[in-house]
Amino acid sequence: MENFAPQNGSKARSVTPTARVLIIAGSDSGGGAGIQADIKTVAMLGGHPMTAVTAVTAQNTLGVDAVHAIPAEMILAQMDAVISDIGVDAVKIGMVGSAFAARQIATRLQELKNLQPDLPIVFDPVMVATSGSALADDATVAAFGRLMDVATIATPNLPELKRLTSEDDPVAAALHLVGEHGCAVLIKGGHEEGDALADALIEEDNMTSWQGQRIDTTSTHGTGCTLASAIALFLAQGSTLADAVARAREL
Repeated sequence: MENFAPQNGSKARSVTPTARVLIIAGSDSGGGAGIQADIKTVAMLGGHPMTAVTAVTAQNTLGVDAVHAIPAEMILAQMDAVISDIGVDAVKIGMVGSAFAARQIATRLQELKNLQPDLPIVFDPVMVATSGSALADDATVAAFGRLMDVATIATPNLPELKRLTSEDDPVAAALHLVGEHGCAVLIKGGHEEGDALADALIEEDNMTSWQGQRIDTTSTHGTGCTLASAIALFLAQGSTLADAVARAREL
């Protein structure tokens, strides 16, 4: 947005630019997770959410009944349409739908980063819905490496982290990904046992950890989507990576 010019003798009024966040993710017909949760999060925090839908799911609070992957060329067309016209300050990636789509999205984002080297990209490697339904096959998971190559940060939960590396120790797994792909990794402790939880941000040259208490609730559907989208929004607004994670955790 541009500054308003003074009219009728009034003083110029500076307008704070609205952070533009491109969300590349699947649709959740139940509205609790996926691109619906992403949109609500970015909008609630004052950003402008833009979307490239990668899959349409038929799901509710009980589970996923059907998944229809969007062709990669249509995903790219959505991305190109909003980037070329509106512009983008950060990208959040969730469910990608297929291995081919993952590779095509990664290629297009690398082209974008060649033009915007500091563009923050948050990758939430969605594999399984909270209900337990599979949302990524083995080939798609294998292609996630291409997305981590262009990402600023990846935000896997503990089962996803283990599947990405086959490492039992979360810190070793995170360090494996950081070393191989160059992106930071947020270790999320929500799948650990007990009431005391710990999250850790692993970067190439730093580690930041947070302690917290488990919230006594069964309403966990979409929490990973919300966290990743909030991180993307705060990065788009200029926060450092550690500050963006810290602020997102408090939502």
